[in-house]
Amino acid sequence: MDAQTKAPLIEMKDISIAFGGVKAVDRASVNLFPGEVVGLLGHNGAGKSCLIKILSGAYKRDSGQIFVNGEEAQIANPRDAKRYGIETIYQTLALADNVDAASNLYLGRELMTPWGTLDDSAMEHEARRVMGRLNPNFRRFKVPVISLSGGQRQSVAIARAIHFNARILIMDEPTAALGPAETAQVGELVKQLKADGIGIFLISHDIHDVFDLADRIAVMKNGQVVGIGPVSAMTKDEVLGMIILGKCPPGATPGPGAVTSN
Repeated sequence: MDAQTKAPLIEMKDISIAFGGVKAVDRASVNLFPGEVVGLLGHNGAGKSCLIKILSGAYKRDSGQIFVNGEEAQIANPRDAKRYGIETIYQTLALADNVDAASNLYLGRELMTPWGTLDDSAMEHEARRVMGRLNPNFRRFKVPVISLSGGQRQSVAIARAIHFNARILIMDEPTAALGPAETAQVGELVKQLKADGIGIFLISHDIHDVFDLADRIAVMKNGQVVGIGPVSAMTKDEVLGMIILGKCPPGATPGPGAVTSN
């Protein structure tokens, strides 16, 4: 099924933000459809993380518009973003290492019994249900998450996001510091999320990773979008050309940051 036959989950239009007079993001536009992964690529300082922090509510944009399901969204802080179903999974994962998967799933939103004590059994039951759908091979419910593998920790972080109704996931370097087997496991998680209609912005420095997981790629350079296009219409060399030279290939739609040939 072609994700783009539906309305976009997210549409960011002409987003700009400056720090100390320097434009970190300059008129950037990008959208995301249900069940789609859009990979955001670019050098450090290209503006990709800054753009996504505007979507997640960590930064407040100077100008531009954000639409969620076709309606203009007011996102001034992370709480606003969560209200729109936008969740961010950072590279650090922000898990509480000393407690188990269920406790992490409900961190700050714990279920209580009528007697005012933690309802551990209800939280574990729900954790097993969510994890069973997302990662059926996950079995280590009783151990502190610090003892889990990197791929398993990603599962817990993703489960926490989708359990509280995230429809848009921002994944920041999800396979950084993971081995090949764990990277493959994260790939399976991403496929499951796509099948559930969740849209994913994938920020990565690893071009191979993005080619494996993304449907479309957006490249940024000097705060501007160079171009956006389907993975199937571009080669890795062409994407490298976008990252390094700002040269938009025929398979991509050029943005304001594209270098025009004389």
